[in-house]
Amino acid sequence: MPAKKTENEVTEKKETKKTAAKKPAAKKPAAKKPAVKAAPEVEQVVEIAPAEEPAQEAAPAMPEPRRSVAFIGSECYPFVKTGGLGDVMYALPKALIKQNCDVKVILPRYKCIPQKYQEKMVYRGSFMMDLCADGRSFYVGIMEYVWDGVVYDFIDNEEFFSAGNPYINLIDDIPKYCFFGKAALAALNYMNWIPDIIHCHDWQAGLVPVYLRTLFEGTPVASAKTMITIHNLRFQGIYNIPTIRYWSGLPDYVFNKDALKQGYEDANMFKGGLAYANMITTVSGTYAWEIQTPFFGEGLDAHLRYHSGKLRGIVNGIDVDMWDSSKDERLPDPYSKDDVIEKKKANKKALQEELGLEVDESKFVIGLISRLTDQKGLDLVNSIIPQLIDGNTQFIVLGTGDARYEDSFRYYENAYKGSVCSNIMYDEGRAHKIYAASDALLVPSLFEPCGLTQLIAMHYGTIPIVRETGGLKDTVDPYNMFTNEGNGFTFDRYENGLLLDAINRAKTLYFTAREYWDQMVIRDMEKDVSWDNSAKQYRDLYLELKP
Repeated sequence: MPAKKTENEVTEKKETKKTAAKKPAAKKPAAKKPAVKAAPEVEQVVEIAPAEEPAQEAAPAMPEPRRSVAFIGSECYPFVKTGGLGDVMYALPKALIKQNCDVKVILPRYKCIPQKYQEKMVYRGSFMMDLCADGRSFYVGIMEYVWDGVVYDFIDNEEFFSAGNPYINLIDDIPKYCFFGKAALAALNYMNWIPDIIHCHDWQAGLVPVYLRTLFEGTPVASAKTMITIHNLRFQGIYNIPTIRYWSGLPDYVFNKDALKQGYEDANMFKGGLAYANMITTVSGTYAWEIQTPFFGEGLDAHLRYHSGKLRGIVNGIDVDMWDSSKDERLPDPYSKDDVIEKKKANKKALQEELGLEVDESKFVIGLISRLTDQKGLDLVNSIIPQLIDGNTQFIVLGTGDARYEDSFRYYENAYKGSVCSNIMYDEGRAHKIYAASDALLVPSLFEPCGLTQLIAMHYGTIPIVRETGGLKDTVDPYNMFTNEGNGFTFDRYENGLLLDAINRAKTLYFTAREYWDQMVIRDMEKDVSWDNSAKQYRDLYLELKP
């Protein structure tokens, strides 16, 4: 029996290998130059310099590995958009193409998609697909649209997608998104486009990782890895088990407490996706931590703590081509960081005239662009408006939502004519004007996974006033009056007094130290809020999933 090698012998052998590895590779012989004839009868003497150590040539840079990614989600700008998910589904694929990724986006073909896009869709094929537990099958059509290097494939079915809005109610939405998740995977197999990564978004695509590892096991698409992104954990796709079992056709064993089962009799589509996905991401580092606590976890905090090893947080960006104050045709006076201070005044005066506010460029204008819901901290805002309107301040609201907030903002507009304007609607053009004309933008959310309004505001030279939660905390550094650093004003506990204090600190700087305020405006416009850095982080995670 051969004797065991001692630890010293093993170490010596390793060192020898290391030394050999460090030895420079021999240079290839240089190509021979044409010989030059010497003059007749003249002896040539050539002095040879001492040989130098050959320089080690730098290895050529390896090309970055290419990854193919299928995005599956329920909305995408400009086809259909109800919130931030639509912006992410549009902007992130575009940014990933620059990171050497092939991207296909799979969406439902809703009736509400504008006709100008419907007309340009190309028919790619169709098939019948078994869906329900009793074998009931449905038509699946694939319509394709290519734009800016991204391929958009729309799943077509009149029975599920003929309503005017993407989201109706759970009774209708549960069958619709059971069908959509399965049809998206079946379409990838049908087109023979097998991605490295399937990137799912929110509960509407929650069943995709579950389908992939059960009903699609053994099919070509099963080789893909899955990632699921939480954009807002409040919405989860919860319904009774018999209904989801019937419409999904999934096997009984997935309806257990570690996967789809929630409570005693419900199934949770998002919970199942989080359990079966290879990786979970959410839209900011702070929110990734917050959702593992009972207050923010929406009943899934224990489930997320269990899966915390595969949970990551990557903050969103914005499309800086769409949001570019120097080329924004909606603005009366477009501007860059070089002329923002003067041109912001011109935009402010133009908006004051348009909205019937007192025209005065010296007023401190606060904007609020938001869905009017409890999540957005509007109860805090409502309680401080009487203290806010002091003769030097104007307040502009844009958004729709809960009737009580719509009514209260209308009341304040009537009570403070010339100082408050409530736009109870959503108008994209007016949103651009408010970002450009306001001095500060208010985002006092109870919780905020990421938030895009504060990023757009900074890019337009408008100072954010935010609560320290989720992505707001990750993207807004509180102003430090002693060092003149930071890019906004923040408060921590969810209290109206702290919100008012943050606004008053902003107003104090604006009225008493305008040069420092102006420096912060320029600093904010210089901050990189594009998707480039976030897209690189997503690409790194794709490589981690599929080395």
